[in-house]
Amino acid sequence: MLEMYEEDYHTGMDIIEMSSLIYEYTSGYPYLVSRICQLLDERIAGSQFCRDKKDIWTKEGILEAIRILLREPNTLFDDMIKHLQEYPKLSQMLKNILFQGRRYTYEANAQVTQLGIMFGFLKEQNQAVCVSNRIFETKLYNFFLSEEENVYENQPDIVKNQFIVQGMLRMDLVMKKFYEYFETVFSDADEKFVEAEGRRIFLMYLRPIINGAGNYYIETQTRDKSRTDVIVDYRGKQFIIELKLWRGKKYHHDGQTQLAGYLEQYHQDKGYLLTFNFNKYKQTGVTESMYKGKKILEVVV
Repeated sequence: MLEMYEEDYHTGMDIIEMSSLIYEYTSGYPYLVSRICQLLDERIAGSQFCRDKKDIWTKEGILEAIRILLREPNTLFDDMIKHLQEYPKLSQMLKNILFQGRRYTYEANAQVTQLGIMFGFLKEQNQAVCVSNRIFETKLYNFFLSEEENVYENQPDIVKNQFIVQGMLRMDLVMKKFYEYFETVFSDADEKFVEAEGRRIFLMYLRPIINGAGNYYIETQTRDKSRTDVIVDYRGKQFIIELKLWRGKKYHHDGQTQLAGYLEQYHQDKGYLLTFNFNKYKQTGVTESMYKGKKILEVVV
C-alpha cells in the first residue's frame, strides 16, 4: 500500500521503516493500518503539524496519527467497550493481564480466550494470551482507568501545566512529583495492595498528564508481576520507565542492567526506574546516577 502511495506522491519516505513502525503499533490489524494512513494523508498533511505530504511520513507523523485515532469516536472502539460490558469475565481477564501482569496459558477451547480472539482483543504469543496490538492496549488502559475515581485529582500540587514546557514533557518532574504524591497518599498502604496496584496507581497518575498530546503502552516482553517497562510517546520523543518491586540488591542491580540494555535498544540516553520497596529499613527518595553509560533517574517509594 505504501509503495503504491509513494509511486503517486513521491514523498521520499523510508517505506520499510514506516511500514515497520505502523505494524509495531497495529500488528497488521486492517482498520487500524488504513486509518493511520488516512489520517496522515487527510488530516495531518497540510496542518500545523506538517505542511506538506513529504513531511508527514516520519515517526513523529505516525505517532500523531495514532494520538488522533485513540481520541476519535469510531465503531471499532464503540464495539470494544460494548463487548467488555457484555462479557465481564473477558473484561476481568484483560484487567489482570494489563494491570497485574498475570500470565494466561493459551487454551484454544477456553471460552473467554475464544471470545477475546474472536473480537480481536487477544492473540496467542509464546503459548500465552496477550493483547493483540499496542493501540488496543492503550485504548483498554484508558477505558479501565477512566472507570475508576481519579484519587489524586484534587491534590493541590498536581497541576498539569507544570509538566509541559514549550510543548515538551518534563519527565523528570513527573517522576519527582509522583514520589511526593505516593508518599502523601499511599505511604501507609500495605505490601499486598501496592504489589497488586502499583502499576495502576502510576498509570492513573501519568494518564491525565500526557492525555491529548501523548500515548503510552506497556512493553509485552517485560510485563509480569515483578517488572514492567512503560513506554511513553510524547510528540515524537520516547521515555522509558521501568517499574519494579524490591527483591534485594542483586535483583535491583539486574533491573538497572535490564533498563540500560533497553535504553540502548531504543537509542535513549536516559531512563527512569520506579521501585516499590517494602523493606523495613528502606531509603525512599529520588536519585540520579550513571550506569553503563546511561543516565538513570530512580524513584524509590
